[in-house]
Amino acid sequence: MTQPLEEAARRAIDYLEGLAERPVAPSPAALAGLEALAGALPESGSDTAEIVDLLDRVAAPATVASAGPRYFGFVTGGTLPASLAANWLAGAWDQNTFSAVSSPLGARIEAIALGWVVEALDLPRGSGGGFVTGATMANLAGLAAARHRVLGGLGWKVEDDGLFGAPPITVVVGAEVHVSLLKALGLLGLGRERVVRVPTDGQGRMRADALPALTPPTIVCLQAGNVNTGAFDPADSVIPLAKRAGAWVHVDGAFGLWARAAPALAPLAAGFEAADSWALDGHKWLNVPYDCGIALVREAAALAGAMSVKADYLARGDSPDPFDFTPECSRRMRGIEVWAALKSLGRRGLAAMIEGNCRAAARFAEGLARAGFAVLNEVALNQVLVAFGDDAETERVIAAVQADGTLWAGGTTWHGRRAMRISVSSWATGADDVETSLAAIRRIAGA
Repeated sequence: MTQPLEEAARRAIDYLEGLAERPVAPSPAALAGLEALAGALPESGSDTAEIVDLLDRVAAPATVASAGPRYFGFVTGGTLPASLAANWLAGAWDQNTFSAVSSPLGARIEAIALGWVVEALDLPRGSGGGFVTGATMANLAGLAAARHRVLGGLGWKVEDDGLFGAPPITVVVGAEVHVSLLKALGLLGLGRERVVRVPTDGQGRMRADALPALTPPTIVCLQAGNVNTGAFDPADSVIPLAKRAGAWVHVDGAFGLWARAAPALAPLAAGFEAADSWALDGHKWLNVPYDCGIALVREAAALAGAMSVKADYLARGDSPDPFDFTPECSRRMRGIEVWAALKSLGRRGLAAMIEGNCRAAARFAEGLARAGFAVLNEVALNQVLVAFGDDAETERVIAAVQADGTLWAGGTTWHGRRAMRISVSSWATGADDVETSLAAIRRIAGA
């Protein structure tokens, strides 16, 4: 039984050791080779060793090297060695982190990890939460807690009675709200399009002076880290206004909220601690394996009111269970990877990783601006938007950079203009990787 596992581990290590030298995007030939995995469902099973060999030969070449040092797409972190090791162990342990009965280890280590996240981000101590698949489900969980509390305050039990006949909830978002939050609103029956959109400034920040008059029941959604510019909504200005009106404040902080863990960057995210709920990703800036999101709520009872289930066959421990705080019931032990990341980095290491990525982003902006290209945003965090001329030329450069394979960066449209979006989010990215990437972009853009 163990020999194929040892071989899989060896090949995985070989893959990781070669990440820095391989093209970041898979070749057309590698993608075509994936057809070797297809065919009819086999009548008889294959040997495990043969499966490991097939996957390593055929699937590994077709991967995107997003775990490597020169992947700058989609605010995707790499995987810290400690987190990957924890992921491998957790896979072998096969724990169902549904409850303290199904996995005492899972329940305990996730409680510890959540406490560490709250402490690292300097959020209100005692906040409750759970580990979910990503920011979309973290937004859903936080907004479900908000829906529970604002309707419960009017005597409406939304989890029992649904939204039919319920008092309407006003949802306020910035004009550049992220699609994951809108998706969560749609799933919750609050509507993607019936939101009140507040105008934003030139960097995508919600304008506090344009906030509408607020009356209960209202949920105000702020953004900590605009997906294009990295900018933060003005929490210090908006949250007091929302609180005076009795509104619940939810924060989509998928990657930007991690700035609070870095002393040099924390002022950018000042004031967000006064919110009621927060959504963030672990697989972005904490650099843990996919998939890992974190939902945090100041008032744990509101999240439990929205998420908890009851059944006669469910034995309960003395403390709240993981299923009290997550949309899923049966699920893997995601929190162990967060625990391992924070254990390996410590407070100083976490801050150094985040600040180092931001310095790398600033170097990208400096190098591209000096080469004569247009940097479109204020580079205060880890996001860089750059245009190489008109939209057609920018598209040419993006496509050519991706095909070249030295690095990978995506495209976006921001304020009506096409741009390359460079997101520096990996622990593995060093100064040499930035200079190598800059040289490739300049070479391709000047061709």
